[in-house]
Amino acid sequence: MTGKPLSTALDHFSHHAKDHLQDLKDLVRIPSISFPGFDASPVMACAEAVAILLRKHRLNDVRVLGTTTGYPSVFGQWIGAPGRPTLLLYAHYDVQPAGREDLWKTPPFEPSEREGRLYGRGASDDKGGVMMHLAAISSWLQGAGRLPVNVKVLIEGEEEVGSGNLEQLLKEHGRLLAADAVVIADSENFETGVPSLTASLRGIVTVTVEVRSLSSSVHSGTWGGPLPDPVLALARMLATLVDDQGRPAIPGILGKVRPLSSRDRASLESLPFKEALYRKQSRVLDSVNIIGGPGTVYEKMWYRPSIAVNAIEASSRKQAANIINDAAWARVGIRIVPDMDPLETLGLLKDHLVKQAPWGVQVTVNPESPSRWWRTDTEGPIFEAALAALEKGYGRKPVVTGAGGSIPFVRTITEILGGVPALLFGVGDPYAANHSENESLVIADWESSCKSLIYLFAELGERK
Repeated sequence: MTGKPLSTALDHFSHHAKDHLQDLKDLVRIPSISFPGFDASPVMACAEAVAILLRKHRLNDVRVLGTTTGYPSVFGQWIGAPGRPTLLLYAHYDVQPAGREDLWKTPPFEPSEREGRLYGRGASDDKGGVMMHLAAISSWLQGAGRLPVNVKVLIEGEEEVGSGNLEQLLKEHGRLLAADAVVIADSENFETGVPSLTASLRGIVTVTVEVRSLSSSVHSGTWGGPLPDPVLALARMLATLVDDQGRPAIPGILGKVRPLSSRDRASLESLPFKEALYRKQSRVLDSVNIIGGPGTVYEKMWYRPSIAVNAIEASSRKQAANIINDAAWARVGIRIVPDMDPLETLGLLKDHLVKQAPWGVQVTVNPESPSRWWRTDTEGPIFEAALAALEKGYGRKPVVTGAGGSIPFVRTITEILGGVPALLFGVGDPYAANHSENESLVIADWESSCKSLIYLFAELGERK
C-alpha cells in the first residue's frame, strides 16, 4: 500500500504533528513514577490516559491487562489487513523519579519547549515512544482510512522497575499478543539527527557487598593503627576488579566473550566517530583519559564487558568524623555481552570479592536479579525494511548500533513470542538525559521517528 495511501498518511501526520505533540505533553504532565514509595494513583491515571488515547486513535479491543499485581499494561489492536504481517508495538508509560528537582530548569512534570527540545520527565523515556506509535497509527487510520499491516500495541507500566510482571502477562495473553515482529520504542539515536537501529544490548549482573571489621565505629586516634579499616579493605577489593587500563580483571570473566566478526568491525568502522563528539556526548572532563585498552569506544561500550561501582557508603559528607567506620558498603555492576552467562558471571564476581578481602574482614555479598544480553542478526527483509524506513523518515542513511545499557524485556518478549525479530528504534539522543534531570527530546527527531514508522508500515505491507 504505497502511492496515494502513503502520501495521504504522511500528509495527515504533517497537519496533525502539533496535536500529537500536545498529547505527548499531556502524558508528561502525569507523574507516573512506578518506583516503590511513590503515589500509585498517577500511574493508574496514566494507564487510563493511554487507554483513552488508543481509543481516540481508532484502535480496537482496547483493554487494561495485568491488573492483579503491580501496574497494568494497556493493549489495543487493529487487525484489518488479512494476509499482511502483524507487528507488536511496545513502549512504556511509567517513568523514573524526578531526581533533584532543584536542578531542573523547569518543573519535571510541566512540559516545556526550549530551543527545539521538549523538556519533561518521560518526554524521551518513554512517553515520546508511546506517541511515536500512536501518531503513526493515527496517520494511517485517520488519514488513509486503513493500515497496510496489522498492529497490536502494548504499553507497559512497570519497565522502570524491571518489568517484573511482563513475562507472566505475555504467557497469559500469548495468543492476543502474537505477532510476526516486535517494534520497541525504547532506544536512542547515535547522535541528534542520525537515525539508528539498535542491534545489541548488554546485560547486567549486580551485587551489593558489605565489609565489616567492628561491631560499632570507634575513634580513629584512640584505636587507629592495629584495627583494620573496612573502608580501606573495600577499596582494595574494588581496585582488583579492573586492570590499570580499566578493563575487567576478574579471572575467567572474559573467557566467553564473543569475538567480533568482520561484519561487526566493518559496521563499527562506518560510524562517524570523532573523539570530541564522544567526549561531548559522555560529558567526560577534558583532563580525563578514555580507558579500556585498544579499540573504539563503541566496541568497548557495546561488545565488551565493563565494571562500575554504582554506589559506595561508609559514613557521609555531612556526618564525617574522625572515626574508623564499623562497615563499608558498595553496589557493583558488570555489563555482560555475548556469550557471557549471567549466573556464571555472578559467581565469578562474588568469589573474587570474597577472595580479595584483606585482614580477615567479614564480607557479605548479596546478588540482585541478573539480566541477559540480547543481540540480533540484522540481515533479512524486516531489517531491510526498517533501514529503508528510517532513511526515508530522517532523510539520511541510518546506522546500526549497539547499546551499552540493558533492556531485559527484549529477550523476554522475543522468546515468549516464538523468537520473532525485534526492531529497536526510539526518539532519544545522547543528550536526552534519560533518568537524570532536564530529560528532553529533539522535537524534529521525534517527528522524523513518527514518519519512519509510517514508512515502516508501508514497507512491510508490501512484503506479504
